[in-house]
Amino acid sequence: MIQVSNVHFGVKGRKLLSNVSFAAKPGEFWSIIGANGAGKSTLMKLLSREHSPTSGSITFHGKDLKKYKLKELAQRRAVLAQQNSITLAFTVLEIVLMGRYPFYDTQPTRRDLEIVDLCLKKVGISEFKNRLFPTLSGGEQQRVQVARTLAQIWEVKEGLILLDEPTTGMDLLHQYETFQLAKEMTEKGFAVVAVVHDLNLALQYADQVLMMKGGETFASGSAETVLTEENIKTAFGLTVRIIQPDHTHFPIIVPDTAPVQASV
Repeated sequence: MIQVSNVHFGVKGRKLLSNVSFAAKPGEFWSIIGANGAGKSTLMKLLSREHSPTSGSITFHGKDLKKYKLKELAQRRAVLAQQNSITLAFTVLEIVLMGRYPFYDTQPTRRDLEIVDLCLKKVGISEFKNRLFPTLSGGEQQRVQVARTLAQIWEVKEGLILLDEPTTGMDLLHQYETFQLAKEMTEKGFAVVAVVHDLNLALQYADQVLMMKGGETFASGSAETVLTEENIKTAFGLTVRIIQPDHTHFPIIVPDTAPVQASV
């Protein structure tokens, strides 16, 4: 679906990404992880075409990402950015309806409105439909943006969902609900690529993990093979233990000792 091949990116002589490669297929959930400054959000900006690679290539459904018209691209992939600053008095309904803009010219169809209602229900904010967006809490605003993202690709075949820190501001329940929803979308044939800070969420939900360090790929592969105690210590500077409690269906990552400085 989306193929990243030997991508480099720099600004004014400063190297931000070097030789990054991975491929997300339909039905896969990829988590991008790494310490602050590792290049995660820069990579997401390249995937969303906010930036273009200095060298290397990114193809989407076999076509160079740069060759897509903006509307064509918007009809096949949706992006939840790390920051969504909206101060104007839009209602929640109007924000989520923005996700349907690529599919109609002047007025939304009945089906567009049905999709908006469905996505509001999916993220549990139907009761906020007529609330003004700026009056919501940070976590509630983020759930509205998740609904907008879903509305954009709800009926797309083999669509791509890009999520940059999707659970920012959310409480524990809604963090897990959001990841569960993203996992459900992969089961419908979507590919999901998400920047994730909580390594336990990545370990529980991701099929594949790209661990970055210093703008480069440090490790890539299945969650179990990438999220090891040694890799986490080197990439994050934290000694951890990975344990399997009897009452859980998946292992968990817990800090073991005081932090150590990540190796350069």
